[in-house]
Parts: sequence; C-alpha cells; structure tokens
Amino acid sequence: MSSMFGKPRGSSERPAQSPLPECNVAILGCRGAGKSALTVKFLTKRFISEYDPNLEDTYSSEELVDQQPVLLKVMDTADQDGPGNCERYLCWASAFLVVYSIDSRQSFEGCQRYLEVLALHMQGCQRRCPVLLLGNKLDMEQYRQVLSAEGMSLASRFGCLFHEVSACQDFSRVQHVFHEAVREVRRLAECSPPLRPLFIPEERPCPPAAAPLALPTQHSLATCTFSTLNTLNYKEIPSVAQAKLVTVKSSRAQSKRKAPTLTLLKGFKIF
Repeated sequence: MSSMFGKPRGSSERPAQSPLPECNVAILGCRGAGKSALTVKFLTKRFISEYDPNLEDTYSSEELVDQQPVLLKVMDTADQDGPGNCERYLCWASAFLVVYSIDSRQSFEGCQRYLEVLALHMQGCQRRCPVLLLGNKLDMEQYRQVLSAEGMSLASRFGCLFHEVSACQDFSRVQHVFHEAVREVRRLAECSPPLRPLFIPEERPCPPAAAPLALPTQHSLATCTFSTLNTLNYKEIPSVAQAKLVTVKSSRAQSKRKAPTLTLLKGFKIF
C-alpha cells in the first residue's frame, strides 16, 4: 500500500478503459442563422440569443446514441461572408450541419453555397460524409420567408436530410438532429467496403523491375509507371490502419479536465 498526496492507494491499478469512438460534426451557415445558439442548446440545454460572430470554437460531449457511447465533437464555425478557408473543417468533420434561418431568405440562399462546396468536396475524396440541412428559428413562424417545401426541395437536390428546429424551444428536437448525424456516420461506416489486403512474395525475391511502361498523356494526366511482382507464394500483410492528422481549435471551456459543465461558450458565462 502506497500513498499519493496523503491518500492511500492500492497497488493494483485500474485497467485503462478503451477510448470512445469519435464523431466530428461541423456546423456551417451564414452569420445570424443561429449556429452558436444550436450548439449551446445541445451542450447545455440553455438558450442564449446573442454571440460574438467572430469567435470559432470546438466543444466535446460524451453522448449515448442508441445505447452506444460516442465522443461527439462539435465545431461551431465562424465564416465571415460565406464559405472561406473551408479546409479546416472539410478534412476534419465526419458530418456536416448546414443551418439557415427560416425568417431570412438571404441565409437560405447562402447555405446553398455551402452545400455546393460540400458536394464538390465529396466528389474529390474517397469517403462520404452525411450532410443535414437545418431550418432554424422555427419559433419565428409568423415571420417565415422560406417555406418548408423549399427546404425539402433543396435537401433532395443535394441528397441530404432535412429538419426544422428552434434553438429556443424544445431541446429534444435539437438533440435529435445531432444524434441523427451520429447515426448517419455509423450507417455509412457499416456500408463502406473493407480495405483490400496487400500481398508480397514470401520466399522468392521480387524480379528486377520491368522497364517503365509509359502511357500517353491524356486530359492532363501524369505518365503512369507499372512494375510486376512474383505471383507465387504470396503472404498476406494486414492492411495499414487508416490515420489522419486532425487540427482542432480547442474550446476555452475545456481548459479544466472533467469539468461538470461548460463554463464558457462564445464569451458568455453559463450559470
């Protein structure tokens, strides 16, 4: 029996727990659409109407979605005038929430540019990420400028899910949207085919590489070079685990480990 800081501690250490699977969600949209209000509502069940539109933070929350734990990370983006410097969240996020305000035609038109950027990104990469289109401020129904049918039509055009929510009303609907993003990420992961294993000769060395076979350049494609491997006595090599470099701007709210609640969000203190 040893002691640390004056408290007894047993010799047997607690086994390390396996890390939770992570899901990274980026919230996109024009200024004033209510992205920060949705983020705070989901994390704290509270509604705050005013934020500094120039602040961008990433927050973490351990969630239980369909009885399965997940570490959900939410990036509340702060683009100034539409999509710009998108690389910071395009390569980071597992799912995207594109938000507009139902009482603002301008925000609805602005979110179309985000959907176009995401569509181009999906075409150029091998992985698919779910996209959810959100019509926010459902409590402003009397000032509605964007019909639900228009939101559904836009979502159908880009092949994404569609929801209408209110950050200042029912928490369960806001929570459902974030959990739905996690479900879609899981579904796509289950549908993705496994990586094919690599093979190399086990006993015989590889023959000298054949002369490079140059293909005619067409449509600005670089010249390709092929070589052959011995086709006998192959030995399977486990596929290399996928890895990615993730750069996340940590929230000031996470400065203290195991904090029971978030104490600072977008420059506001939550009591």
